Amino acid sequence: MPRHMGVCDPWPVELCCDLPEDLEQSVIDRWTLVASQILWGLSGRRWGPCPVTVRPCRRACAESSGPVSFQAGAVGPWVPYIGADGVWRNASLCGCGSDCSCGELCEVRLVGPVYDVVSVSVDGVTLLPEDGAYRVDDPGLLVRTDGECWPTCQDMAAPEGAEGTFAVTYRIGLPLDEAAVAAVSELTCHFIQGCSPGACGCRANRSVSRMTRQGVELQLPDPTLLYSEGRTGLPLADLWLATVNPYRLPDASRVYSPDYRRPRRTVWP
Repeated sequence: MPRHMGVCDPWPVELCCDLPEDLEQSVIDRWTLVASQILWGLSGRRWGPCPVTVRPCRRACAESSGPVSFQAGAVGPWVPYIGADGVWRNASLCGCGSDCSCGELCEVRLVGPVYDVVSVSVDGVTLLPEDGAYRVDDPGLLVRTDGECWPTCQDMAAPEGAEGTFAVTYRIGLPLDEAAVAAVSELTCHFIQGCSPGACGCRANRSVSRMTRQGVELQLPDPTLLYSEGRTGLPLADLWLATVNPYRLPDASRVYSPDYRRPRRTVWP
């Protein structure tokens, strides 16, 4: 999954708390973004959607690290190649068979999780999914379905959308469900009520852990211990965090392979 350093857009909220009548919408938007960034970080940095544009290169048949189809009596010559294990083999030019398809699947791998595909451009022409041009199979395989195939290479020196280029814009991240909306709404209300102008300050909910009646001795828990455990002190937000990130992982797990050709991504300008 490509790393992005925060939330691209504030998460949707349904605020059910009493807010000041003169509260400006910009204040609500600011604290919604703050609450979204905090929950995004505490939940393992997997939630989206966040747009990204990549310039992929389709792996050629002889470069595939997976099984290659050897078809007896196939039309066309045999091409020798060295597999990922260093062994020489012959590949038929009739096509690459996947481990679950009888024929060739023309596909490229998108680093996911893929939320949706915004646009696909080949040689400056935008392909539309409603025209049956492509689909996305888990885990992030962009499959060509109109009888054509993705380019095996492209002109990386040319700008996106030019002749000889291939670009995919898609959104990364898991979809936000109703529990996530409830969690970020609760945290947003907490921030607005405690940190908006005229409020007495944004503080954690510190419940009493021990009380002595004679002498009125109160013992309150240390809120820094709560924060160090990746919790907020708010019931809905913490229930959601405990559900989606029970082991308090700081980031999504990744598996790297030296044989996997990752799509090129332009980051500047």
